[in-house]
Amino acid sequence: MTAPDLSVVVPAFNEEARLPAMLQSTVDYLGTRELGFEVLVVDDGSTDRTSRVVGEVSTRTPEVRVIRLDHNQGKGHAVRTGVFETSGRLVLFADADGATPMTELERLDRAIAAGADIAIGSRALTADGVRLDVRWYRRAIGWVFRAFVGLLGTRGIGDTQCGFKLFKGSVARDLFSRSRVDGFAFDVEILMLAQRQGLSIAEVPVNWAHQDGSRINLATDSLRMLRDLVKIRVGVILDRNPRVRSEG
Repeated sequence: MTAPDLSVVVPAFNEEARLPAMLQSTVDYLGTRELGFEVLVVDDGSTDRTSRVVGEVSTRTPEVRVIRLDHNQGKGHAVRTGVFETSGRLVLFADADGATPMTELERLDRAIAAGADIAIGSRALTADGVRLDVRWYRRAIGWVFRAFVGLLGTRGIGDTQCGFKLFKGSVARDLFSRSRVDGFAFDVEILMLAQRQGLSIAEVPVNWAHQDGSRINLATDSLRMLRDLVKIRVGVILDRNPRVRSEG
């Protein structure tokens, strides 16, 4: 079987309400482009109809399939599980809420074509035609988290947490094989590993709009992410894996 041009990994936990629209818009958009694609939804132990609604989409669109985890293990674990199942030349991680429209893939594509190994969507940068609709609590979490990331984590990246990131496929599969964080801070670990290995990361402004149904808890999730940042820093310092060599 020929490997697809693009693999899309979508982590999902109790997303029966938001997934159908996100998947439909994804399939509709990718269907207009001349590329082979696959969409892997990783159901992270949902207690609702998440797997069933993905199954309903897959009966109409075989490029979409679900990977069901038997219990909730965290967003980082779900993304890692999905990446391991990909075979695409490029791998996109996209949030199930569809906060960043799939059409923004074109912006990240251009960065990869220009030579980047990783292109990450950013709400910290502005550009003509880019609009943000961000709720106060996300801004609050962002301010605190960015301050700690600057001290303990990545260098020169304004927004590590936007759920819209594109990787060269070989780079994604190698980096996620090294990752250990199962929670929300997994993005930071991946980007720190990439920087340590000298990979090129392009931060790209993208459209982003708040979607109702957020599962972020301002207090508990902030504390968990800060705890994970310390673990990430220690883990990356101790990492002695050889540098990743990306494929074209």
